[in-house]
Amino acid sequence: MTATGPLTTARRAAAVGCAATVLLALAACGPEPENGSGPGPVRDGDPEAGETAILEYGCASCHTVPGVESVSRTIGPDLTGFDDQIYIAGQLPNRPEELIRWLQNPQEIVPGTAMPNMAVTEQDARDIAAYLYDQ
Repeated sequence: MTATGPLTTARRAAAVGCAATVLLALAACGPEPENGSGPGPVRDGDPEAGETAILEYGCASCHTVPGVESVSRTIGPDLTGFDDQIYIAGQLPNRPEELIRWLQNPQEIVPGTAMPNMAVTEQDARDIAAYLYDQ
C-alpha cells in the first residue's frame, strides 16, 4: 500500500475531525459568569434597587416578575428565568448592556412593540437588569 492509499486518507479524516472537535471545545470556553449561569453580573447594578424600580415603573402590571406581586400575567412575557433566555424581545442577545438599552428605549429597538417607553433612567435600567439576572 502506498503513502497516499486509503489508510492515509482515513488518518487525514480522523485528524480533521479531531481538530474540529478541539476548535469547538475551545470556542465554547470563556470566562464563567460570577454566579455560574446566565449572562453575568450587571456592572454598577443593584438588585435591591432594581426591585424597587420594578415596583415604581409598574413592570409587574404587564409582566410576571419573580419575587414581585404581578397584576397581570397575560400582557407581557413572563420574566421568570430571564437569565436563561437567549434573546431579549426576540431581537437582542441576552446580555446586560442590551437589556439596559431595551429598558431605556424599547420603541427604538422594535418600533411598534407593546413595550412602552417608560423613561427608565440608565441607573434604574442597570438596577432592574441586576434584579432580573439575580433571580
